[in-house]
Amino acid sequence: MPSFDVVSEANMVEVKNAVEQANKEISTRFDFKGSDSRIEHKEQELTLFADDNFKLDQVTQVLIAKMAKRNVDVRFLDYGKVEKISGDKVKQVVKVKKGVEGDLAKKIVRIIKDSKMKVQASIQGDSVRVSGAKRDDLQSAMALLRKDVTDTPLDFNNFRD
Repeated sequence: MPSFDVVSEANMVEVKNAVEQANKEISTRFDFKGSDSRIEHKEQELTLFADDNFKLDQVTQVLIAKMAKRNVDVRFLDYGKVEKISGDKVKQVVKVKKGVEGDLAKKIVRIIKDSKMKVQASIQGDSVRVSGAKRDDLQSAMALLRKDVTDTPLDFNNFRD
């Protein structure tokens, strides 16, 4: 029975490259001279450091620009709150989303069931498996999900015939 998985994963190699390029630009830009502005990357988490809120905004803009150039969707980024650290320096933790969360998975299953297509959707951990009798039905389900789910970037992988 043909099937595919609906997942939401950022390409972590491209995220790492974007962070490195952003750090390189921050170290060479004139408006960051003498400041302790940088981005640290640990697995699924980025930490932005800056001297004040304005510079933190600038660091965020540089990161977003580099992510866009590397074709990483910025909807993967989940910004935490800005925290004060020593003196008037600030930091912000940004999580890189991975997997289809519970509410989104239920929404995807509901969209597929409401469409009355001849496919079934089931939640499998942090992905949603969609299976059906015909390949054409699966392709139309993909098109439907691309059109209806706009708040999170979705990928379709593990297509089996």
